[in-house]
Amino acid sequence: MPDFIPWNSQTLDTWAQKHAKGKFIDLEGRKTHYIEKGDGEPVILIHGFFYDSYMWSENIDALAEHFKVYAVDLWGGGYSTREPLDYSYQLYVEQVLKFIDHLDIPRAVLVGQSMGAGTAIKFCVQNRERVNKLLLVCAAGMPNPLPWSAKIFSLPGVGEFFLSLKTDSIRRKNLADVFIHNNKIITQSYYENVTRPQKIKGSSEAALSILRRNFLDTLSAEIQQLGQMEVPTLIVWGKEDKAIPLACGEKLHRFLEGSRLEIIDDAGHVPQSENPEVFNQIALSFLIDR
Repeated sequence: MPDFIPWNSQTLDTWAQKHAKGKFIDLEGRKTHYIEKGDGEPVILIHGFFYDSYMWSENIDALAEHFKVYAVDLWGGGYSTREPLDYSYQLYVEQVLKFIDHLDIPRAVLVGQSMGAGTAIKFCVQNRERVNKLLLVCAAGMPNPLPWSAKIFSLPGVGEFFLSLKTDSIRRKNLADVFIHNNKIITQSYYENVTRPQKIKGSSEAALSILRRNFLDTLSAEIQQLGQMEVPTLIVWGKEDKAIPLACGEKLHRFLEGSRLEIIDDAGHVPQSENPEVFNQIALSFLIDR
């Protein structure tokens, strides 16, 4: 059995050189890693908390048959910069804006999951002219208490202790308890791919900072504003979502007049991974439709 590599221990450059599968750009001194595939209208995939661009691994190829797809690692996650930052939706809006400006993308479809969907909502409200459509997957933003495990990790010193333990059990349990409904998909390969970037120095600090800043469910005003805009919007939710219950998705749907809500059975907070064939079909139908 290989030696256990401690969490939060590897330099970003060394670990990225060994494991990152995409490209890197510098955005005003901050490294951003992203995966790029396909041709056509730009589609930006924005991951949620705990994950990185790997969360779209079952979707990128299907979308790239019709679109130019970019899956971005948000700062603090994946193989992007780990420097101490003021983690917030506003920070991620600025990152996405810098990203599309750097790549000369005038307008794009934004596809976001959870925190990434919250980022897409706030981005659209602030930069409507840069957005063609929104696809929101189990979107954060509506008032919703943190899961009990997140509250525990938010306590001073507690999160640092648990995240530093030389074990896989903490993160495996988090995946099973919060993110994934059908635990059969949490294979060793899936688990390793999801958590591998968390070996990078600064990962634990970034994750705990996001939790402790408690901004994930603070977009009520932006959602009200978005509801006044004419933005083609598809909302996709896992029926068994334990992190952000379906009731939040139904409420979001009511706020966003003209939006479409699709519910995926036998799926939790990451339905695009648990039922990728269903998700890809729904997503492509929406994105291709003119």
